[in-house]
Amino acid sequence: MSAEMIILVLLIATALAFDFTNGFHDTGNAMATSIATGALKPKTAVLLAGILNLVGAFLSVEVAVTVTTSVLKVQDGKTGHLLPNVNASMGLTIIFAGLVGGILWNLLTWLFGIPSSSSHALFGGLIGSGIAALGMAGVNWPGVVSKVLIPALASPFIAGIVAAAGTWLVYRLTRKVEKKRREEGFRWGQIVTASLVALAHGTGDAQKTMGVIALALITTGHLTGDVKKDGLPFWIIFSCALAIGLGTYIGGWRVIRTLGKGLVEIESPQGMAAEAASAAVILSSSAAGMALSTTQVATGSILGSGVGKPGAEVRWAVAGRMAVAWLVTLPAAALVGAISYWISYALKSATNSQLVGDGVIFLILVALSGYMYWRAQQQKVDSSNVNADWDESTNSVVPADERKSKDAKPTASV
Repeated sequence: MSAEMIILVLLIATALAFDFTNGFHDTGNAMATSIATGALKPKTAVLLAGILNLVGAFLSVEVAVTVTTSVLKVQDGKTGHLLPNVNASMGLTIIFAGLVGGILWNLLTWLFGIPSSSSHALFGGLIGSGIAALGMAGVNWPGVVSKVLIPALASPFIAGIVAAAGTWLVYRLTRKVEKKRREEGFRWGQIVTASLVALAHGTGDAQKTMGVIALALITTGHLTGDVKKDGLPFWIIFSCALAIGLGTYIGGWRVIRTLGKGLVEIESPQGMAAEAASAAVILSSSAAGMALSTTQVATGSILGSGVGKPGAEVRWAVAGRMAVAWLVTLPAAALVGAISYWISYALKSATNSQLVGDGVIFLILVALSGYMYWRAQQQKVDSSNVNADWDESTNSVVPADERKSKDAKPTASV
């Protein structure tokens, strides 16, 4: 097997690893409010989300097309051939380094329970490595602005407004209904709306990894033709669907806890309104090929549900920290992507071996990922304590009992 083929296989495995982290990082987008209100038991919720993520990944390829054409300038838009200043070796390293940036930012924000955007982490990583390799001309800036940045800015506000209006209307129409009866009725509705969000998440986020794998195959000449017209090979769709489904089933409990308990104390009517707003925004954007952040949409919806409920208390301090993370995500992942590319390029130049360069950044990725997973196990958040009362004095994602346990070590607050 040639060095290029080994790197391609390693890259595909890394892309699927990103898809897996995307799944467990973003489980909360669909299921946090249903878990918080008791509409679904935690383990039932993540199983349902995993299955529907898998199904949703098969529904379209519009977002995958966006990833292959609207982020990096490595191929001719008319012929599909690599540009003269890009060769297969460089293209693979750009994509590889971009994935490293996306995965490491995903894991870091998961460790602290911050619902940041997996999508923007991926795009940031790719943009950073693209700039490191090709300069500013290596990025398709019009595509990034129209398909990534504008949706990123607009979608949380749109979702928040829709959720606020829906929540206000629900409470207005049911104001004479006994609270217990109202809660029970809307819990059933939440199961439907949460399922829609999970399905929508699959139609958007799984496709981003499909697009990355397709771009790598195009770079090496293993995939030709018009992706939008001809679609993607079944094995790409199936493997990405399976990876995001499994990741979702694992359950990113730290992020689920922040979304379900840290922003607003949610009741079932709010949960249903928030999930319905999220599903509507995500599905419509996926159909248009807009690679927006399902995390930002879900967060905007939850905040909107707090604004729309009379007398509800929104924890704006937690929301503010999340907003800072959103602003930092793309440039932070871009910086990691750029550094990863430079490390690989330097080692490749020193050893005259691309396998050494890309292999080292892969080992760095494994080591740092392992460390962050180990840190998370020191103070676990799982299905048993995800609904514990939120400690407003610290705003830490780790429940107070877990932090104060004898064997626990201190951890940073969200």
